[in-house]
Amino acid sequence: MSYLEYNLKTVPTGLRKVMHLNWPLVLLLGAVASFGFLMLYSVAGGDIGQWAAPQMKRFGLGLAVMFTVALVPIWFWRNVSALAYLASLVLLVSVEFIGSVGMGAQRWLDLGFMRLQPSELTKITLVMILAAYYDWLDIRKTSRPVWVAIPLMLILIPTALVLRQPDLGTALLLMMGGGVMMFLAGVHWAYFATVAAAGAGMVAAVFSSRGTAWQLIKDYQFRRIDTFLDPGSDPLGAGYHISQAKIALGSGGWAGRGFMQGTQSRLNFLPEKHTDFIFTTLAEEFGFIGAMTLLGLYALILVFCIASAMNNKDRFASLVSLGVAATLFFYFSINMAMVMGLAPVVGVPLPLVSYGGSAMLVLMLAFGLVQSAHIHRPRGRR
Repeated sequence: MSYLEYNLKTVPTGLRKVMHLNWPLVLLLGAVASFGFLMLYSVAGGDIGQWAAPQMKRFGLGLAVMFTVALVPIWFWRNVSALAYLASLVLLVSVEFIGSVGMGAQRWLDLGFMRLQPSELTKITLVMILAAYYDWLDIRKTSRPVWVAIPLMLILIPTALVLRQPDLGTALLLMMGGGVMMFLAGVHWAYFATVAAAGAGMVAAVFSSRGTAWQLIKDYQFRRIDTFLDPGSDPLGAGYHISQAKIALGSGGWAGRGFMQGTQSRLNFLPEKHTDFIFTTLAEEFGFIGAMTLLGLYALILVFCIASAMNNKDRFASLVSLGVAATLFFYFSINMAMVMGLAPVVGVPLPLVSYGGSAMLVLMLAFGLVQSAHIHRPRGRR
């Protein structure tokens, strides 16, 4: 045993765990959140108290949540995965009866001190229960139909509840996140090919049904599709939001207009400039360089999560780390695609940057799980 190893063993357990934290990951999360603080300060016209200060407090609370979760052994989180998943389902059902309504949707529970969006929490509890399921299941049974049906039900139940709110963006994240977990666990590719073929067939059937007696979706839903495919067809109506977002993105150029110099946000042309469309403000003020810097920070976070998972011999810990990485990827990729007109506007926030409490705290809890997996991974004989 080396002198350094001996000294580490003499350090109290709690402090030793703190020393084993993935500190580069913590710094990266802080860097991404700082982009959010700057943008929220900018879109508020230099008023730090409107959005930036509350977001800073939420990030500070999120750090406390992350460190608390990280110091708890990963086996504990595996053991409570089923309970956490069931609790999130109970909260989703509660939204149906006592949920708060906002912007035409019933998605929140008013807890007095904060508004909780249970669907955000469900994204992580779904990752946890699927990781625990595949950790328990014999790997030779992974692709057998009966054992594939169980995780499908675990995915479809919360997805159906979220669609009722309605919240298409979160429902898509649940389905994609669950599908990735199944793929990573080793489910045969033929299942995914079947789902993809069925999805393509459904899309073709929807378009073929337009104007017929058996039309599958409503006329207003077809108009939304038309607007997505050609926002210029209704620039002052349904296509207004995405048209203004594209103007902001294009006007930023390589280096941007400068901090707090974005005309689209300052003159209130941009919709939801502090939440779903905050990336367009960043691109307008800091240009292509600023946008790519943020994208690079997200990519580095993914790299650290994937590297931690690959170096972990515990199947549950590895799957959880990869699941959190996939969730983060879907968050920022869908949001960026949405504001650039590459995907329909479905209400997905930019992680750690968009203003909001539930998404921030749940993501920090998720990274607490990644840190717990990192701290408590098998390290070999000392």
